[in-house]
Amino acid sequence: MATIVCSKEASECLEQTYNYIARDNLTAAFKVVDGIYEKVQVLSHLPQTGHPLDVVADREIRETLCGSCRIAYLIRSPSSVEIPGIFHDAMNIEEIIPFWDRS
Repeated sequence: MATIVCSKEASECLEQTYNYIARDNLTAAFKVVDGIYEKVQVLSHLPQTGHPLDVVADREIRETLCGSCRIAYLIRSPSSVEIPGIFHDAMNIEEIIPFWDRS
């Protein structure tokens, strides 16, 4: 099982998503965040399940979908997965990813 490390940016995005949805529907906000959490737990067991992002294939950045959110992650090793960001599906993730050079 891989250890999951969530970046500060990903944590902030998740909190912002929760707060935005909670303004209208607290139950829905909880369900969205809970769904993302469950999806991340799957990555700890099966990190290869996501789709490779071709624009950064050399860095093994992959993504998995959860509702209208995209969870981007790096497979650092078989025992380490880093989540640099969680984004709404409408965002252009390819424009943001080049800033994630965390070698």
